Amino acid sequence: MAKNKTTETESSVIDFINAVEDDKKKNDAFELLKIIQETTGIEPKMWGPSIIGFGSYHYKYDSGHEGDAPLAGFSPRKAATTVYFYLPEKEREELLPKLGKHTSSKACIYIKKLTDIDIEILKKIILLSIEYTQNLYSSK
Repeated sequence: MAKNKTTETESSVIDFINAVEDDKKKNDAFELLKIIQETTGIEPKMWGPSIIGFGSYHYKYDSGHEGDAPLAGFSPRKAATTVYFYLPEKEREELLPKLGKHTSSKACIYIKKLTDIDIEILKKIILLSIEYTQNLYSSK
């Protein structure tokens, strides 16, 4: 079975953010780092070369594939900052419209600027995502 590419590393979160070329995106990344760390109480770690993760959980799919992933995380990508989350459809439908200017996929929120979103809603999404993920995977 193939080894997961996205695993926790010893790389520096601060060095990674400092290497972000766009100053606005870099400042948003430092702000988001502070927001998520204060919200979760979890120290950030690098996951793979480009994801800043907080905490971890172990997953195992019915296919037999298993691994570890961060409970919460984000990455300051070139096109947009990606925030990773995992919520049931009901909570997604309730919270995402209140978040502000963003796009999303099943497990990602894409943000151009932090000033475009409601930080309190983002905090709620992160905490609910962590709670949901811990409940989902602690029973397996």
